[in-house]
Amino acid sequence: MMRNSQSTLLRQLRKGGAIDCDGLDKQDMVVATQELGLSLLVADCDRARSRSAVLRAIAKAVDFPEFFGGDMDALYDCLCDTVFDNKSGVVLWLYRLHSGDPALADDATLIDGVCADVVQFASENGRVFSYVIEHAGEHPEAEPGVAAAPYGES
Repeated sequence: MMRNSQSTLLRQLRKGGAIDCDGLDKQDMVVATQELGLSLLVADCDRARSRSAVLRAIAKAVDFPEFFGGDMDALYDCLCDTVFDNKSGVVLWLYRLHSGDPALADDATLIDGVCADVVQFASENGRVFSYVIEHAGEHPEAEPGVAAAPYGES
């Protein structure tokens, strides 16, 4: 028997749009996207401290072309292409986007707006686009004498 949270998630995914990650079980997301034939793409934004780093994380998750421009218009174009290239649609999960960082606060809002525009594009083209922005607050302060881990390392 399907849990109520799973059926709610399936309804949200069929509709498209922003999905609140509070209380969202990641395994439920995997199962739901598989059931609906949607591609689940996870962008690890945890170490990203700038717009370009966030866009690189998204580009890596979505496998954007090398000519990706690295601005919001290019993000929209590539997400639309990705949605159109998938039979049913796409779910983009922005994992630990540090939208509380002063350098990323405005960009997080812009990225959310781009994703909302892609939802509309997908709907107009018989596809689904859903997205999760997992806000992570600010990055912790650097410890004196300890070098930050290079971007892209786990």
